[in-house]
Amino acid sequence: MARSNWTFPLVRFILLGLSAHPRLEKMFFVLILLMYLVILLGSGVLILVTILDSRLHKPMYFFLRNLSFLDICYTASSVPLILDSFLTPRKTISFSACFGQMFLSFAMGTTEYVLLSMMAFDRSVAICNPLRYSVVMSKAAYLPMASSWAAGIINTVVQTSLAIRLPLCGDNIINHFTCEILAVLKLACADISISVTSLRTTIIIFLGIPVLFIFFSYVFVIATILRIPSAEGREKAFSTCSAHLTVVVIFYGTIVFMYAKPKSKDPLGTDKQDLSGKLISLFYGVVTPMLNPIIYSLRNKDVKAAVKNFVCQKHLSNVALYI
Repeated sequence: MARSNWTFPLVRFILLGLSAHPRLEKMFFVLILLMYLVILLGSGVLILVTILDSRLHKPMYFFLRNLSFLDICYTASSVPLILDSFLTPRKTISFSACFGQMFLSFAMGTTEYVLLSMMAFDRSVAICNPLRYSVVMSKAAYLPMASSWAAGIINTVVQTSLAIRLPLCGDNIINHFTCEILAVLKLACADISISVTSLRTTIIIFLGIPVLFIFFSYVFVIATILRIPSAEGREKAFSTCSAHLTVVVIFYGTIVFMYAKPKSKDPLGTDKQDLSGKLISLFYGVVTPMLNPIIYSLRNKDVKAAVKNFVCQKHLSNVALYI
């Protein structure tokens, strides 16, 4: 479609999603809906048990509670829109709703980058300096967490403000499920170099620095674990950080795969690449938040015990109502 060389205030955007693949839409509607329900249930239960169970009133579970809340907010900002796009032949979204959804998704995503690095620091202190863990983390947990939320929101305000001020061309079609910032920038008629530079700076600050922080945290963790004389001690120490490490590998591995894959020059290859890019973004936006509560529930004995206790209490209270 040829792009108009004039601009006007766009009232609505058209989201293509998987409209070119109608057979896939029905299948993915069911899959995404089921995964979204798992996210809401799993993350909701984790939030509840970390609040209600006094044994989980520790910095590690404070971070886990924030991660679960972020996952709920992030998916709530995008998944209902994705599900609706699978049912609507020509999905449109208003200008204000588009940038509102962009703001929420961007804010939750950038905050999660910082949160994962803070969780790595928590694990490194727990393994490398366990005697001072309660002292160090009681001071180091709450202020940095508040700072990460503030930094994520401020950065999102900047990015969204830059995008919303750009003049957009007559072509109002977004080749994505949601109002992803890069997909929206492609509609701009003006120079987007400032927005691109700002985004690259954001990637360095909110993605590059946390990755380095996580890397060096685990260097210290591995070095400490290797110095433990007994195999049982090494296994126990590694088990305390295995859940977080698994989440980090899945989270950042998906991002690297999503943005590092080469671009195709063949038109047919481009179509396939667009489809694969959309499916990878679905994995990043839905599958990863779904796996977080599952991983932390299966690989953490304290969380498993707290969830079982919570379920048993709910079951007993229900039984008592019928007696």
